[in-house]
Amino acid sequence: MSIIANTPKPPYYAVIFTSTRTQGDFGYDQVANRMVELAEGQPGFLGIESARDDGAQGLGISVSYWSDLDAVKQWKANVEHIQAQRMGRETWYQSFKVRISKVEREYGA
Repeated sequence: MSIIANTPKPPYYAVIFTSTRTQGDFGYDQVANRMVELAEGQPGFLGIESARDDGAQGLGISVSYWSDLDAVKQWKANVEHIQAQRMGRETWYQSFKVRISKVEREYGA
């Protein structure tokens, strides 16, 4: 898997998940890996990019790409994803924010 997602020609949607973690793993890494595996099997999934600052602030940013808003809604409603969201609120995240954006243009090398 490439670090930078190979997305199709726009338009498509980006779900931007920004978070700060609590101390301790509490199964986080295992579930995070499972969520990527699960998302890859969802209709409309286009790719994901993720990075986390290992410093004191522990800022993490994950951007998943989706073909349309219906695909985003289906992902949010996935049962395993709902359980992971609950664990995130209760155990793993000190704070988080989700932003959904329509990608209308992209370029790069």
